Amino acid sequence: MGFFLDAWSWLTTAANWQGNNGAWRRLLEHLYFTGVSLALACLIALPVALWLGHVGRGGALAVNLSNIGRAVPTFAVLVLLTLSPLGAEGDWPTIIALVLFAVPPLLTNAYVGMREADRGVVEAARGMGMSGGQLLTRVELPLAFPLIVTGVRTAAVQVVATATLAALPGGGGLGRIITAGFGRYNTPQVVAGAVLVAALALLVEAALLAAERLLDPMRRRRPGPAVDHRAAEEVPVREG
Repeated sequence: MGFFLDAWSWLTTAANWQGNNGAWRRLLEHLYFTGVSLALACLIALPVALWLGHVGRGGALAVNLSNIGRAVPTFAVLVLLTLSPLGAEGDWPTIIALVLFAVPPLLTNAYVGMREADRGVVEAARGMGMSGGQLLTRVELPLAFPLIVTGVRTAAVQVVATATLAALPGGGGLGRIITAGFGRYNTPQVVAGAVLVAALALLVEAALLAAERLLDPMRRRRPGPAVDHRAAEEVPVREG
């Protein structure tokens, strides 16, 4: 319990949030890694998954290949990229490693969401003469939206947690608070850094969940209020 009280004291000390090595700077670096990596992973995975799910061919192979990447430790990829010529390109080793880590849940969820869209609805839309593009954007994509966003939320939380590894080869982010705490044998600082990472992951999860509820196209397709015809029939009619 004492560690948590000391960690709270560290978090509420203004000096720990200021300067180039302060918590605000590390938080912004962490958000940068997370945002750029997640955006690139979405640009890579989602178009491929949506197209494969639409045509219904090659998706299983793509999902299996992407899932194989989960077996490769992200830290090992990060170290190899850092030691390669790419290591001279600033933050790119960290970003590429995080992109590779984020692609599998995005690809899997988007593909499964497309394939599990109500086939009766899809076939009815095709029978109405919709083109392939219309079918994808107006029918399959809205039906698959919840699973797609679930994949984005999963990838985002995983990236937030995994981005702490960037500090091990000398990168930035909240992981630097944790590694600095280990280097100084300062357990409260280590706990404070871990609390910041966990809090950021929860905030990102909550923000994406709110965005899902706000943007879900199926939530806006609600029927109007039902009319009680029996009550209407019971209204007396005045005779002129």
